[in-house]
Amino acid sequence: MIKPDLIHVRFYEELNDFLVLSRRRKMLEYTLFCSPSVKDIIESFGVPHSEVDLILADGQSVSFDYKPVAGQHISVYPVFESLDITNVTHLRPVPLRRIKLILDVHLGKLARYLRMLGFDSVYRNDYNDHEIIATAKKDKRIILTRDIALLKNNDVTHGLWIRSQKPAEQVSEVIRRLDLYNLIKPFNRCMECNGKIVKIDKQKILDCLKPGTIAHFKSFYQCRHCGKVYWNGSHYESMMKKINLIKSSRSIHVS
Repeated sequence: MIKPDLIHVRFYEELNDFLVLSRRRKMLEYTLFCSPSVKDIIESFGVPHSEVDLILADGQSVSFDYKPVAGQHISVYPVFESLDITNVTHLRPVPLRRIKLILDVHLGKLARYLRMLGFDSVYRNDYNDHEIIATAKKDKRIILTRDIALLKNNDVTHGLWIRSQKPAEQVSEVIRRLDLYNLIKPFNRCMECNGKIVKIDKQKILDCLKPGTIAHFKSFYQCRHCGKVYWNGSHYESMMKKINLIKSSRSIHVS
């Protein structure tokens, strides 16, 4: 009887989220057929290659096009955005640290949260997959999506599948998984259009303000792109509480 060409594959940390319960956190058998690449093997388990940042074949780092041989042990690790693994990974250049994001059509509220925290977050409610991938590739943006299939596209290099369906939990998830706590700079981005916000002389925008606002507030800010005017009104304290919760804890979910 001919013994099948088997390899053993183990997925680590949050990559297990893509696996069915019975396959999580254990060594898995895979039968080799027609010399598949390790990328094809990984995605056959339902794990998008864009969520993988390190692959070890018997302890040695390999690239996505590596073709395993019978008897090997393949270890697959998630994206290490907060850790420099330049010297040990053969998958891609050093992880992105100048954080720029692009979100799919289902994540509009998350985009507003991220902009509130100061992150460059591109979003349109009519984006198609091709536009998202092309923009991410051109501008070196990380794709945030609820669509696993989108992350399996060969042109996607950096992307995160958002687990939660609740925007307030999603923002904590992104900040935690990309370790962005030290990069939070509140109110630097327009929540409407993602433009940069700058301080503006009150006298220059009087025609944009209501009498009560003019009387009670002194400091104003304006988006360079869309012209929207901001000030520390009634929503400011509420937003600051959410921001402080995110900054002070690596596990808490804002509400």
